[in-house]
Amino acid sequence: MKVPRVLLAAPSSGSGKTLVTCGILQALLNRGISVSSFKCGPDYIDPMFHGQVLGIPSKNLDTFFTDETTTRYLFGKEARHSQISVMEGVMGYYDGVAGSSTQASAYDLARVTDTPVILIVDARGMSVSITAQVKGFLEYRRDSRIAGVILNRLSPGLYPRVKEQIERELPVKVLGYVPEAKEYIIESRHLGLVTPDAVADLKERIQGLAKILAETLDLELLLSLASQAKELEVMPPIIPHLEEREKNVKIGIAKDEAFCFLYRDNLELMEEMGAELCYFSPIHDSRLPLELDGMIFYGGYPELYAKQLSENRTMLADIQELMRQGVPYLAECGGFMYLHEYMEDMEGIRHKMVGAIEGLVYKKERLGRFGYVTLEAEKDQVLGKKGEKIKAHEFHYYDSTNNGVDFHARKPLAKREWDCIHGSDQRAVGFPHLYYYANPEMIFHFLQVCAERGR
Repeated sequence: MKVPRVLLAAPSSGSGKTLVTCGILQALLNRGISVSSFKCGPDYIDPMFHGQVLGIPSKNLDTFFTDETTTRYLFGKEARHSQISVMEGVMGYYDGVAGSSTQASAYDLARVTDTPVILIVDARGMSVSITAQVKGFLEYRRDSRIAGVILNRLSPGLYPRVKEQIERELPVKVLGYVPEAKEYIIESRHLGLVTPDAVADLKERIQGLAKILAETLDLELLLSLASQAKELEVMPPIIPHLEEREKNVKIGIAKDEAFCFLYRDNLELMEEMGAELCYFSPIHDSRLPLELDGMIFYGGYPELYAKQLSENRTMLADIQELMRQGVPYLAECGGFMYLHEYMEDMEGIRHKMVGAIEGLVYKKERLGRFGYVTLEAEKDQVLGKKGEKIKAHEFHYYDSTNNGVDFHARKPLAKREWDCIHGSDQRAVGFPHLYYYANPEMIFHFLQVCAERGR
């Protein structure tokens, strides 16, 4: 598959990757170029900015969750529909699993997909040192794939001299600069960047930034670098499918501003397997969709909407009734929080929730269990047999008085491990976020359980 593509990376978090990426995507769209975008790693929010704000498809690519063949397939599946694909890196370019490897780093994704890289350098407060920093990133790995540089927060007066020096001393092209533009800064929330809906005049901000970048960046050079990407071999994985008698199993998906951390690949994989997805809002809908065979509660920001969730008593009653009837269900992170007896909001006020999990979820001052984990089932349950494994991710400031003990979590390349998740023949609920392509058989087993009960 011949797919023009680039990866936008940076030396560290906070270098302006997301904002510059959004501005470039918008600038390309303004030229009438069809674009697909991807986020390296497990982040949910950056793809929302790519997708919801810019109106273009956006997905995650994560070389911890998926092997190289599957990663290339997931990229090619989406990229084939566009003229150029833009990937946004994660953290610093070489930063990967456990803070001690390059696995799952932006560099690793560039390697697996054989993609040219453009390094976004926060140049504020530097001049000659910019060249030294770029040189270090070029030489740290012989196959760095860094082909270009964008200088963020650099003055127009200094730019020509810095560009000349970098291109004279290093084998890279400088694609331009981004001037200081405080009016386009997007503030952070406790889980990272705020969601697009929380930013006033966001489309206008991105459009304004795109107009600046159209003047200060060489987009023709960016397109040229992207076109130099080599052909990619793409092979689809083997995906199980529900039998004809099991199809049309209806899975209710909680989705609104409180439950917005959804991997598109997870949803599409379930549909490919034969499931019918029915979306509902625990905040705004008074009742569940009819005749559900299963339910899934993904993560998000339920703590910000605790009062509204608690006061939607007809929705809580519908969920409780289906659980009493034995309908299978999954929940992760924010969805897990929603299923507790009580949840504290950001001010520490307790609100009554679904009550499927005894206990309380409460806010902590620091991140708790953060990062990648491998989960192993301690017993047979709705996701499969004892001993089944799936890779997952955690990122939350909340904790529970009742985290569960039916899976065992291990940190990769580290000694830390713990028990988590409530698992049974009806449910698997806990803090870890699951990416289904890491083990498609597990979500397929859940769909089979739902279909069996629905017949």
